[in-house]
Amino acid sequence: MTHSMPPTAFARLHHQATPLLLPNAWDFASAALLAAQGFQAIGTTSLGVAATAGLPDGAAATVEETLALARRLGQGSFLFTVDTEGGFSDDPEEVAELAGRLYDAGAAGINIEDGRPDSTLAPVELHAAKIAAVKAAVPALFVNARTDTYWLGHQEEETARRLTVYEQAGAFVPGLSDPDRIAALTATLTVPLNILYTPTGPTLADLATLGVRRISLGSLLYRNALAAAVTTATAIRDGLPVERAPLSYAEVQALAALCGTPRRSA
Repeated sequence: MTHSMPPTAFARLHHQATPLLLPNAWDFASAALLAAQGFQAIGTTSLGVAATAGLPDGAAATVEETLALARRLGQGSFLFTVDTEGGFSDDPEEVAELAGRLYDAGAAGINIEDGRPDSTLAPVELHAAKIAAVKAAVPALFVNARTDTYWLGHQEEETARRLTVYEQAGAFVPGLSDPDRIAALTATLTVPLNILYTPTGPTLADLATLGVRRISLGSLLYRNALAAAVTTATAIRDGLPVERAPLSYAEVQALAALCGTPRRSA
């Protein structure tokens, strides 16, 4: 990826000695709490945004919810990147227009995927056109180009070719956990490789050794939060002890004080 402007604070996080560990939030509270724990940047989870609104993920149904969340996160003092599914459109100019609105809201980056709701992959030329349109319209926005060859479980041999075409952006390959295949990609890519962490896959240290530059948690935190809520409620109903101490009312109420000047371009 080459352009005349210097790398942004968010882009520089992809070229550190250790990979960027990116936890994914679904509302301001979860993002602010994660930022308060020292995470360098926060992502959003499209599943969390969609499920919170009672809508399906990956169906281009949550553009307004995604924009609303970005505007809320933009009130915070942390760097954040937004999961935009497939850009919520197959018109590259519409995708670029949305990217501009997200940037104006304070987003430092976006994630855009080539997987479709019917479990097929978008034509490689179309996804590349979306990336090019975004980079032309909003050069300072970090674009993480996701290919779903592994996530959807087919056309895995397409991965390297697709990433080569998407090369002006960062590369995201969720569902890929085989160390040899990860190493093969990092050996050929000229952009940072983003891998989705899985509890049964390589450790953070292993991924770092393999050359991965960004590790996303995806919807894992949101799904764990839902499970914790159900576990707590059913434990109380069934007369069982509540295992985990909750945050206090005051701690949650204090999250509003974390609002400040966005650090996107710091």
